[in-house]
Amino acid sequence: MNHAELAAFLKSRRDRIRPFDVGLPSGPRRRVPGLRREEVAHLAGLSADYYTELERGRGAQPSAQVLAALARALRLDGDERDHLFHLADRPVPPAAHGPDAHVQPGLLGLLDQLTTTPAQVITDLHETLVQNPLAAALVGRPPAVRGPAASFVHRWFTDPNARTLYPPEDHSHHSRVFVADLQAVAARRGRDTEVSRMVAALRRRSEEFAALWDTHDVALRRTDHKRIVHPALGVIELDCHSLFSEDGRQRLLWFSAPPGTEGAAQLELLSVIGTQDMTTTTNPDGRRQPKS
Repeated sequence: MNHAELAAFLKSRRDRIRPFDVGLPSGPRRRVPGLRREEVAHLAGLSADYYTELERGRGAQPSAQVLAALARALRLDGDERDHLFHLADRPVPPAAHGPDAHVQPGLLGLLDQLTTTPAQVITDLHETLVQNPLAAALVGRPPAVRGPAASFVHRWFTDPNARTLYPPEDHSHHSRVFVADLQAVAARRGRDTEVSRMVAALRRRSEEFAALWDTHDVALRRTDHKRIVHPALGVIELDCHSLFSEDGRQRLLWFSAPPGTEGAAQLELLSVIGTQDMTTTTNPDGRRQPKS
C-alpha cells in the first residue's frame, strides 16, 4: 500500500469538489478550496479522525467498503475509483455489481440535487448503493450484508420482516412486480451467473416466487404507486419513479406526492422528524422500529 500517494490523491480529489456539488452549504468562512476533511468523512460515513489519518499517510489499509464509500463521497469516475483501489493495494471490484458497486456519477449528481424528496440509487437487483437522508427515514437503511441477502428482492421472498415496509394487502402486487422486473433483468444480462444463482435459490426457497417466475411475465419497474408503512407517520401514499443508467445496471429512485395530498404533507413532516432522527431506530437487520 502506497500511503503517501493515497494521501496525495485523496487530498487532490477533495480539493476539487465544491460544497454545492454534494448538497452542502458553501458558507462565507471556508479556508479550503474544496471540502473539509470532516465533510468528506461525514459523506463517506467515516470518523473524521480516521479520514484525517488517511490523508496524512498513516493508518491501516482501508477496506474495500471504506474505499467504495470514499469513491462515492469524492465523486470519483470509474478510472479514478480503480486508481484509488490500486493505491490502497485492494482488488478492484466490479463496477456495477453488489452493494459496494461504484455509483455512476451521473446518477449520483442527480441524487445530490434531490434534497427535498426521498431518493436513492440501487442496482438492477435492488441492492441499495446510496440514499439521501429522507430515503433512509422513509424506507430505512439497508442491512449491512453481502451476497444475495443484499438484494431487497431476495429478502422479499425469504425474510418476512422485509414485507413490513408495505401493507399486507399490497404484498401480492409487489411480488408480481418484483418477479416481472427480475425476468427483464435476467433477459438483458443474458448468461449472468449472479442472476441465475439468485433465481435458482429463490425457486428453491419460495413457492410464491417459483409460481410467479413460471408465468414468464416481464416488465421493468419504471413507475409505481406505493403505500409505505412508516413507524411514526403511518401509511404514506407515494409515487415512485425510476431513472435508469445507460447500461441499465443502476437506477435512481425517487418518491413524490401530488401537492395538497396527505402524502405530500407526510413527506414534509418526514423532512423534519426524519433528519432529526427523532422517531425511529434501525435494527442490525435493517428493520425500523420506534425509539423507546
